[in-house]
Amino acid sequence: MALIKLHLDEFEEVDYELIAIHSTLEDYRMAFFINQKLPIMLSKCKEEIIVKAKNDEVLFSKFVFDDSSNDLTWTLIQNKNEIITKEKTKNQTLFLNSELAIETKVYLLPELKKVDYFLKIENYRSDKEVEETIKELLAIERISTAYKVDVNNIKSKNNLIF
Repeated sequence: MALIKLHLDEFEEVDYELIAIHSTLEDYRMAFFINQKLPIMLSKCKEEIIVKAKNDEVLFSKFVFDDSSNDLTWTLIQNKNEIITKEKTKNQTLFLNSELAIETKVYLLPELKKVDYFLKIENYRSDKEVEETIKELLAIERISTAYKVDVNNIKSKNNLIF
């Protein structure tokens, strides 16, 4: 009897393009400006992306546009978020029962800590169209830079599956 083996590598095919965006804009303003420049209509998604970090769950906002006529899905994803944990002071101090607030930055893709947002475009096949999209994004005044990310080099790309 012959054995049939399935390799997990066969299921890791990437069917999306990822554009990194550097900007100081808030997520809703970023979506607004992208909607003005590109022929899409991103809207806030109720389900946020949940990532476990240490003992907490961190939520990352996402804005989605489903372009059914072109069979594309556009998703704007926040890369950085802060969690605030409160710890009781352990030492005897003047403020005996005080709490210490500790802010920790958490990243959706820790390899790319300097990136503020990602624009994930599913089923996008043309490199020329990706370059045109990046040109349009760079025309937005509050975006300092935008570029294509090679998804195959990212270790935590499972965070992009949602």
